[in-house]
Amino acid sequence: GSLVVNYPFDDDEQGVAIYSKSPDDAVFQQLALSYSKENTKMYQGSPCKDMYPNEYFPHGITNGAQWYNVPGGMQDWNYLNTNCFEVTIELGCVKYPKAEELPKYWEQNRRSLLQFMKQV
Repeated sequence: GSLVVNYPFDDDEQGVAIYSKSPDDAVFQQLALSYSKENTKMYQGSPCKDMYPNEYFPHGITNGAQWYNVPGGMQDWNYLNTNCFEVTIELGCVKYPKAEELPKYWEQNRRSLLQFMKQV
């Protein structure tokens, strides 16, 4: 897990971790920022220092392929084949948080979700 909003493309032609710009890159960045700006820890860009000390996401967002290459991912497929704009929102450094921690996740992301919905 991590704490970041990842946007297309997740894959690039060479299959390496490099920025892979979609035709709607500016829109995807706007959508991603609308979410991350409302989550203070995410927006700071280094949310998982203990687990991933070298990981840094400026303003809490990243182009998927620049982070790591994912050939055939759903957000790219949906974008290319259905014109559906998807982002992947990683909500925390731990992939499977304990049930008692879920209210904290809700509080950290409630305002982000509302701001994200306003982008429609």
